[in-house]
Amino acid sequence: MADTASVYLVEHVLLVAIPDNITDTEIMSLQEELSTRIVSDGARGVVIDIAALEIVDTFVGRVLAQLSSMARLLAAETFVVGMRPAVAMTLVELGMDLHGSRTALTLSHALRALRSEGLA
Repeated sequence: MADTASVYLVEHVLLVAIPDNITDTEIMSLQEELSTRIVSDGARGVVIDIAALEIVDTFVGRVLAQLSSMARLLAAETFVVGMRPAVAMTLVELGMDLHGSRTALTLSHALRALRSEGLA
């Protein structure tokens, strides 16, 4: 059985850890959970940690972009962290852009940026 994404609230920021073996069904469920949690928790930021992902396909890339866009529409600044060079290259090769999100090398970098903007 695959691990599902973990979602934690820290300092008005939802931290989302996506495991390497997440299924398409689970990642679609994550969209619903994340949108609900942003509103119910009053989150002002979302940090999506993809460090466990060694590769991405067009589906996962598209869902990451959708998660970012959805969070932004709900007034939560979004960061994608932990991206491996191979994942970045694949996203570029696929012509995918993570509109609505920013990137940071680590969770610490993202939280620092959110704190400096008064969002965490």
